[in-house]
Amino acid sequence: MTPIRTVAVVGTGVIGASWAACFLARGLDVVATDPAEGAEQRLRAAVARHWPALQGMGLAEGATPERLRFHARLEDAVAGADFVQENGPEREDLKTALYARMGAAAPACALLASSSSGLAVSAMQSACAHPERVVLGHPFNPPHLIPLVEVGGGEKTAPEAIARAMDFYRAIGKKPIQVRREIRGHIANRLQAALWREAFHLVDQGVASVADIDTAIAHGPGLRWALLGPFLNLHLSGGEGGMAHLLAHLGGPIESWWQDLGAPTLHAELQAKVVAGVNEALTGRSAAELQRARDQLLLGLMAAKADHPELD
Repeated sequence: MTPIRTVAVVGTGVIGASWAACFLARGLDVVATDPAEGAEQRLRAAVARHWPALQGMGLAEGATPERLRFHARLEDAVAGADFVQENGPEREDLKTALYARMGAAAPACALLASSSSGLAVSAMQSACAHPERVVLGHPFNPPHLIPLVEVGGGEKTAPEAIARAMDFYRAIGKKPIQVRREIRGHIANRLQAALWREAFHLVDQGVASVADIDTAIAHGPGLRWALLGPFLNLHLSGGEGGMAHLLAHLGGPIESWWQDLGAPTLHAELQAKVVAGVNEALTGRSAAELQRARDQLLLGLMAAKADHPELD
């Protein structure tokens, strides 16, 4: 199998630019494309902005932003690629058309991976001449920092393509998990959506403010979730008896909470309430400052986690 040395990044918005920086930091050649005016300049500026954090994480041998090339034409960008990371708009019709074009222009050995946050691979690959090599490669934002990548296939995806994509992401330092059955939103976004649903419900019902809900997660379960997932955290909460003990004693109450969870709609009044709450919580801080502080702490957290493989 041809080793992956050149990655084509299709679509260079927030996610695509972050992916490009990630691939460059791993010592790969990156060929990017985006039809938007000024896309190349914005991409190179984003890579430069991400590079100090990537240097702090450790660069692969030969890694440099100089290995980035840009083509205005999609077919030129993918023509010599070993792997394609697509980051187009989250619209099924656009992605289906993109995969038809990429499938015709990319080398036969190249994998075609989508960063789609919720669309089915089966739909995207439906017009592709070689649908067996189309996979899901959904990162978590920002991809140059967050290790998680969700990998899966559609009805016509070859198992070998999924395995190869998993191996590739693992080789560049990612933490891939396999989506074993197509489902809207994949895995992590569905888990997030469940939390968001109840968060919006609590605000809508006047139970808590936006700031208090953020505090509840950031200074409560979120601290544990950053170290272990929901099941292992529950297991530890069960003491010596572990998960079996916890379910025997708290299974009933947990189930009763499920039955009482809300089902809000994002009506105009609730949207306005949440926007106002976020603005109030941001008083005296800019979103850019918040993001810089978050990313700096993320780097420290990931470095600390690397020193504790027992939490992996």
